[in-house]
Amino acid sequence: MCGIVGYIGNQGAEKILLNGLKRLEYRGYDSSGLAILANGKIQLRRSVGKLSNLENALNKDPLTGNVGLGHTRWATHGAPSAENAHPHTDCKDEIVVVHNGIIENYLALKSELQKKGHVFASETDTEIIAHLIEGQWKLVKSRHKKEKDFIEAVRKTLLRLEGAYALGVATTHFPELLIAARKDCPLSVGIGEGENFIASDVPAIISHTRKTISMGQKEIALIRKEGVECISLEGKSIKKAVTQVSWDPVQAEKSGYQHFMLKEIMEQPTAIQDTLRGRIFRTGGGLQLNLAFDGAFAKSLSKITLVACGTSYHSALVARFWFESIAKLPCQVEIASEYRYRQNFLNRKDLAIYISQSGETADTLAALRQAKASGALTLAICNVLGSTITAEADHTFYTHCGPEIGVASTKAFTGQLTALLLLAVQFGHMRGELSQEALKKMIQQLLKLPGWTRKCLDLTGEIENVAKLYNRKSHFLYLGRHLNYPIALEGALKLKEISYIHAEGYPAGEMKHGPIALIDETMPIVVLVTRSEVYAKIRSNIEEAKARGGRLIAIATQGDRTIASQADQTIYVPNVPEFLTPIINSIPLQLIAYHIAVQRGCDVDQPRNLAKSVTVE
Repeated sequence: MCGIVGYIGNQGAEKILLNGLKRLEYRGYDSSGLAILANGKIQLRRSVGKLSNLENALNKDPLTGNVGLGHTRWATHGAPSAENAHPHTDCKDEIVVVHNGIIENYLALKSELQKKGHVFASETDTEIIAHLIEGQWKLVKSRHKKEKDFIEAVRKTLLRLEGAYALGVATTHFPELLIAARKDCPLSVGIGEGENFIASDVPAIISHTRKTISMGQKEIALIRKEGVECISLEGKSIKKAVTQVSWDPVQAEKSGYQHFMLKEIMEQPTAIQDTLRGRIFRTGGGLQLNLAFDGAFAKSLSKITLVACGTSYHSALVARFWFESIAKLPCQVEIASEYRYRQNFLNRKDLAIYISQSGETADTLAALRQAKASGALTLAICNVLGSTITAEADHTFYTHCGPEIGVASTKAFTGQLTALLLLAVQFGHMRGELSQEALKKMIQQLLKLPGWTRKCLDLTGEIENVAKLYNRKSHFLYLGRHLNYPIALEGALKLKEISYIHAEGYPAGEMKHGPIALIDETMPIVVLVTRSEVYAKIRSNIEEAKARGGRLIAIATQGDRTIASQADQTIYVPNVPEFLTPIINSIPLQLIAYHIAVQRGCDVDQPRNLAKSVTVE
């Protein structure tokens, strides 16, 4: 996911834009650039690789001016190069554009423009936008072209674009104007005093303002230093609410930790507590989720469908067990990128739940829109206020985890699990499957969850030592059963994401159906063997793996000394009720992945080829 920052005001734009891009580094990128308007010209600086390369170029040849755009790019069309880096300009260098997303019809548009004499300097789909605006601007017949004519040129250009975009546009014709537009990619406008901002994510501008406007689908923002006006793609005026961001800039900094990922792992007790806060109580009704679902609706449900991608998909797999066992509700789990191309069979008696940390995941959004067309009630579980998924779903359940900067999700994952568990408990109670006494007991256990989570974080030193034994291995196998099979998948994903070690997660009962062939004395096997109804079964799987020479790292329940005789290393977690083990067991797996990656010298916060939010298909 690329990053966009824009500024218009009275300060020097260069420093503001560069610092904003630094705060978006977690999104991943392979090149970067700035464009600043001054003295009737567009000044460009672009570079490949880390932002430090762009910063060095700016130190040698600074830019002056108080209106500009900045961008970090992941290559989609054209290799990473200075020519393909954003911003991009038109033929006359009078219009400049930055863009996130993909223009699907760019080849046809580019061919059309080339026939009209336009010359392109890059291989990107983005550059055509600047040329299209240039073409529309030429069509204005008046000798005295006005600002409204340029805005109309941009609007008409947008009508021709197929695909996804978040755009920042500036021009030497009207240097007191920035234009932002979005369709299927996130974009916010920051509101300051005598200055305003554009950002693809709030951390880029949070040190300057906490007041933001979250742009909606197919909306255009006209940004001047005096204020912001929003219009629709049809040109109609739109009134937009200003949102006050609830977290402060310190939350987007490392707070003394070596990496954002470690900071966010350590924040999990607070993230879980904040997700519970205001929804769960020791006395009274117990749960107050503030969702417009009553008992009649809960009892009328035919099934729940959970849809997500990546880590969020793993949270959905865990939640299936909870909905089925606690609420006695049939539940299916779908990978959004596959589900959107299948017949969904949803109807008005279904609840479809869409899970996305960012709220901008392209495939999840596409699946949500299909569900709405089928008449199903939709619910979004999300961590980002004002994101697209929260705007389009019928209902939203926020996780309140605060900003997650590390690309590999940690606290957002356990926040999702906590939110999904609350929903399962609420539905169980509303459907009469969970008595008042049983509800009260579960609430008391949920209230202890942040404390149990803190005890898991005390294991970091012990896990660091375990990581030293295995950090040069090439392959890992992760095993779990029942509730903890999805956690094995998530543990393997975390190791892959940040250490680049090949890892597979498997249901332990399936080990004999293939993976057992991989096991020898060089294969580390991480097995989740905490106390559960399938404890004896997974003990048998451990014996099978041990007999083949596998090196076993066991995640076991505190006090279970029998596991130590089977495993090479045993990591003990608090003795918690079985339904809470997926949340508790996630934490040592996150720490294993983190410490192995650090010891291998990997870029933990910005793993290669990965983006924080996948906003294109």
